[in-house]
Amino acid sequence: MDVQELIWSCGDNMVEMVDMDEENFATSSSSAADSAFDAVIGCIEDIIMEEEFQQLQRSFMEKHYMEFEDSEENKLSYTPIFNEYVDLLEKHLERQLTDKIAGFNMNNFIELLMQHKEEVPGDIFDMLLTFTDFMAFKEMFLDYQAEKEGRGLDLGEGLLVTSLIPAGSKHNTSSTELK
Repeated sequence: MDVQELIWSCGDNMVEMVDMDEENFATSSSSAADSAFDAVIGCIEDIIMEEEFQQLQRSFMEKHYMEFEDSEENKLSYTPIFNEYVDLLEKHLERQLTDKIAGFNMNNFIELLMQHKEEVPGDIFDMLLTFTDFMAFKEMFLDYQAEKEGRGLDLGEGLLVTSLIPAGSKHNTSSTELK
C-alpha cells in the first residue's frame, strides 16, 4: 500500500510529495509531517507580517477598541465583535494559506497545531489563539486600548546605560562617552 504526502510550500519552504511503502512510512512520516507543519508556520509568519493583514487587524481594532473595558465581566456586545474578528482575519489567513500552499486544509493544520503547539513561536501562537480563545482576544483589545491611551509599558524609565570601557582607558574619549 502506498501513502502519499501532501505538497505544502510557502515561498522557499517546500515539502515534496513522497510515495512510500508501509515499511518506510513509519520512519519518514514524522519528519515529513514536521516539515509540512514548519512550512505552514513559516507561511503564517509571512502572511501576518504582510501589510494587508496588518492593516485588516489594525483597522478592525481601531473600529472596536473603545467598546472593551478592563473588568471581570464581559459585555454581550463583545460576542458579535469576536465573531466578526474571527470571520474577517481567520478567513483571510485561511484564504492566503490556501492560495500559497497546494493542498492546504485548515482542519488538518489545526490537528497538527494541537500536536506541535509547544514548538510554535509565541507571537504566532498568541495571534492564532485570538481566533479561538475569547480571553486572549479581549486581552489583545485591552492592550491596544492601553497603547492608544498612552498607558502602554514604558521601558525607558529606570534604564541605565553603563560603558563597557573602563574609565581612564585610552579608548575612553569624548566621542565614545554616553551622555
